Amino acid sequence: MAPFRPKYITFDCYGTLTFFQMAEAARDLYGSRLDEPRMQEFIKNFAAYRLDEILGDWKPYADVIHNALERACKRNGVAFSPDDAKMIYERVPTWGPHADVPEGLAKVAKEIPLVILSNAMNAQIMSNVEKLGAPFHAVYTAEQAQAYKPRFKAFEYMFDNLGCDPEDVLHCSSSFRYDLMSAHDLGIKNKVWVNRGHEPANPYYGYVEISDISGLPGVVGL
Repeated sequence: MAPFRPKYITFDCYGTLTFFQMAEAARDLYGSRLDEPRMQEFIKNFAAYRLDEILGDWKPYADVIHNALERACKRNGVAFSPDDAKMIYERVPTWGPHADVPEGLAKVAKEIPLVILSNAMNAQIMSNVEKLGAPFHAVYTAEQAQAYKPRFKAFEYMFDNLGCDPEDVLHCSSSFRYDLMSAHDLGIKNKVWVNRGHEPANPYYGYVEISDISGLPGVVGL
């Protein structure tokens, strides 16, 4: 069977393309106050609260970080400071790509338009995108959609703006909970899971697995 050639390849950005460094930021803030088992628990809780914070109505990502960090601090018996949340938020635009990303994306971008759908703020995302080393046809944010993934509204905003249907795209992400589960439910048949060790495999959701973006050209026959 010939490889699927989509109208667009759509991507999650943070974690999949950009090296997501929330855990490192948490370590910088609290590593001197928590031993390693407690630090691991804090990082896990902080991640869980970030997901919980985005499941309702849209709010600015600075508020997501503030609320999630405050909740993680309370759960782990650590003093919370709004300045800590502000520091983490302001770090986001400085993050660059995983080492495998620029070359892999550049190969694909020559043949297929690339699109980002990110849980991002408009003022932050382009700094990260500019570091990816490939041209993008479009970059859509949660702020524009007024919804964060995994909510369907975020994906529907992307489909409406691209003028395409779910079966027209190949969606690429390192996360099931934020991306691939919703993609499956919305009828995106062609999915790529970039296994960066964030989550365990879940074959039910039907995807091609690659270890990094260097494997993406082969998925689409390039």
